[in-house]
Amino acid sequence: MAPLAPLQPVVLEGHGVRLEPLRLDHAPELEHCAADGELWRLRFTSAPAPGQAAAYVEAALRGAAEQHMLPFVVRDLGRGGDVVGTTRYHDILLATRRVEIGYTWYALSAQRTHVNTACKLLLLTHAFNTLGCLVVGWRTDNFNFASQRAIERLGARRDGIIRGNALRRDGTLRDTVMYSLAAGEWPQSRAHLRWRLAQAAR
Repeated sequence: MAPLAPLQPVVLEGHGVRLEPLRLDHAPELEHCAADGELWRLRFTSAPAPGQAAAYVEAALRGAAEQHMLPFVVRDLGRGGDVVGTTRYHDILLATRRVEIGYTWYALSAQRTHVNTACKLLLLTHAFNTLGCLVVGWRTDNFNFASQRAIERLGARRDGIIRGNALRRDGTLRDTVMYSLAAGEWPQSRAHLRWRLAQAAR
């Protein structure tokens, strides 16, 4: 089995959103997004606290330089192309043709809109159809039930729980719930995501 080629920065656009490679000069826009809803106060989010957006972006770019992350900013084209959040591929395993999608958060005003569904459709399409991934994964906090439901709506399967493998931002120990979607399951998931976007547009 041939490994994946190293992931390269790419622009993904469609369904009313555009994902652009994250740059350091996006930090002020991400700080503005995080302020919409004071997202840093949420227990489960990775959104940066005030004054920490530049460090957040720098850490993501280090991950990109080390080839285990590929971070994006998310623009809502229906809102004039404003940056409304961020997402990324991470824990990239070239040898086994696997990536994970995570570090995803959106300004409060962009939540419960088409944005997340559109982003997931773009990221999954690129992963399976362009990169040739065999598996795409997700991970989330065992108490983040909203995130678990959202991942399950994508058609992903719950693989299990890794106990005590990370710290939350409040210092408590986190159990992580792991999910995955295999290439053979992708066509059904893609049809469902397209249906959800069509329903949202009605």
